[in-house]
Amino acid sequence: MVAYGKKLRELQIQEWKGYYINYKLIKKKIKRYAEQLEVGAQNRHNVLRDFSMLLDNQIEKIVLFVLEQQGVLAHRLSDIGKEHYTLIQQPNSSNISELQEAYRDVGRDLLRLLNFVEMNAIGLRKILKKIDKRFGYKFTDYYVKTRANHPYSQLRQVFRHVGIGAVVGVLSHGLADLQDLQQCQGSYISIYDQPSYTHQDSVLNSIKEAVGRLSNSTNFLQFLGRHAFIMQEELPSPSEDHIVDERYHFMSLLLNLANTFLYMVNTYIIVPTADNYTLNLGAAASVCGVVIGTMAVAQMFSSVYFSAWSNRSYLRPLVFSSIVLLIGNTLYALAFDMNSIVVLLIGRLFCGLGSARAINRRYISDCVPLKLRMQASAGFVSASALGMACGPALACFLQTDFRIFRFTMNQDTLPGWVMSLAWLLYLLWLWICFKEPTHENEGNLVLYEADTGPAVHVAVENERTQPLLMNSEEKEQDEEGEEENDNAEETKKPVTSIVVAYKLLTPSVKVQLFVYFMLKYAMEIVLAESSLITEYYFIWSTSNVSIFLACLGLTVLPVNIVVGNYISNMFEERQVLLSSEIMVCIGLLLSFHIMIPYSVTQYVGSALITFVSAEVLEGVNLSLLSKTMSSRLSGGTFNGGLLSTQAGTLARVIADGTITISGYFSESNLLNTTLLPALLISVSSIIATCYSYNSLY
Repeated sequence: MVAYGKKLRELQIQEWKGYYINYKLIKKKIKRYAEQLEVGAQNRHNVLRDFSMLLDNQIEKIVLFVLEQQGVLAHRLSDIGKEHYTLIQQPNSSNISELQEAYRDVGRDLLRLLNFVEMNAIGLRKILKKIDKRFGYKFTDYYVKTRANHPYSQLRQVFRHVGIGAVVGVLSHGLADLQDLQQCQGSYISIYDQPSYTHQDSVLNSIKEAVGRLSNSTNFLQFLGRHAFIMQEELPSPSEDHIVDERYHFMSLLLNLANTFLYMVNTYIIVPTADNYTLNLGAAASVCGVVIGTMAVAQMFSSVYFSAWSNRSYLRPLVFSSIVLLIGNTLYALAFDMNSIVVLLIGRLFCGLGSARAINRRYISDCVPLKLRMQASAGFVSASALGMACGPALACFLQTDFRIFRFTMNQDTLPGWVMSLAWLLYLLWLWICFKEPTHENEGNLVLYEADTGPAVHVAVENERTQPLLMNSEEKEQDEEGEEENDNAEETKKPVTSIVVAYKLLTPSVKVQLFVYFMLKYAMEIVLAESSLITEYYFIWSTSNVSIFLACLGLTVLPVNIVVGNYISNMFEERQVLLSSEIMVCIGLLLSFHIMIPYSVTQYVGSALITFVSAEVLEGVNLSLLSKTMSSRLSGGTFNGGLLSTQAGTLARVIADGTITISGYFSESNLLNTTLLPALLISVSSIIATCYSYNSLY
């Protein structure tokens, strides 16, 4: 991973060099102030004031330059517009092509300007995170609160495109009109009269993507892809893209997504029948919480060793995962004939130990090109959602009872047998078709060894051969290179333990991980206890429970279409985050059984509100996490994806344990007893989000 400062120098437009954020200067000031604070030579109030003034000046420089460049583009478009009007009066095919190219030239310059703004926006976010980390207090919260919410905010103009839309509108309208003239259609196509009409031009498409990145505008695929929480570098270099292109293999990606789908089917196929299975084995129905949760407990451990294993290979851990899942499902099915709850739990434990979701996510991050990564991430989430819906739906079709030799085939055991067969077929497909990519980490290991060995001697030798006297420019470049090398070494250094990873988490990241814990807890309560609650209150059959859970799972894609295409473009992410948390809280409140008879309408409606709100919350929560989390957590064993997975899995474990304990004491009060901690956690997350709201920028 190359340091941001070095990439800024490599990718910046040289003639605009003086208008970029002075990242090097601010880093030096942060380091100097941090040293002064340690010895008591500075107080926090002065540091807060000085950095506020420094950032104000930097932002003002950026904004004024952008406005100036927009004026230049507007003047050029005005001149082109005059030629355009003349051309309409006297059409000429050669002049049409020249005018189209003139529009595209403006578009390319606009794209350069958007890239300029984006690089500065990334730099500002990195600086704010760096200040918070080094000084140990919430500078970002103060700065964003006082600057971004002001009516004359210049900070907002860096992160929100100002005037860009008007320029894009003129370009779109002009190119569409010229295309109409070139095709001799004789009709006037207006983008205002026909909003659905869009002129397909590569320059306009690039501008649209750049505006989307800058303004947080999104679409269905982007919003859905955020659920995968695949962190990536904000400024990837062409050489890195080329390396990933060489590692890409479509069939391997398809196998990776198939693994994701099958695992989610495996997770939820037993939910409608788990309570009945435990009853048949002589245990209480509420023990189904332990049966379901055992898989999540094992997943907490499997996520770590699979994440570490993926540093060396992808094929071997996927093969191992498939074998373990094959064994686990077989044990789960055999538990009925063996009349053993212990074998049942061991089977689910094996299923959790075979969870390769860390591999699935890591493969997309490491082996899919940047241009396809969003689609692959959306595919990962879609496979998960489809598996979540297909699991209960498949259980609905397994309502039968017969024997093959000495093995019982019924609604309790068939989920295990079906999944065993599915994993056996997948294992054969995997062995034949998966292509192991070359691992860049092998090279990284050499680098780390070199840093502690021969590289030291090289550095000493270079130091001895340097001239004693250097001119000021050479000295400045040498210091800058040394500083960037130190920073690059720091960002390359892998996170070696969960403790080190935790130390890298800022307060806002911790809040977002807590929000993720909350939404997974609420979802697990709704899903895992559904068979118990519906049987107790409504005497639902297994088929009814299966259909209900399948319908909940199927809401994922349409909800993300609505949120991704509309809601996320109308409101800021932090606004959607807080609103979704409140809706989850409302859904939980409506689920309580108080006084009046408990109806199907109340249960289904409240469960739908809770589940859908949690789905919306997950996308925006993980999107904010990817922006606020340290770049050191984008790779390695203890990465951001692993931390979020651990937070969500821990939530599921606690939720399933709560169901079992509550049902053991009183099945009649199971609903309210399990909802109460979910409600308290939900309210706590809302308070925590309000506390860190201004840091989520």
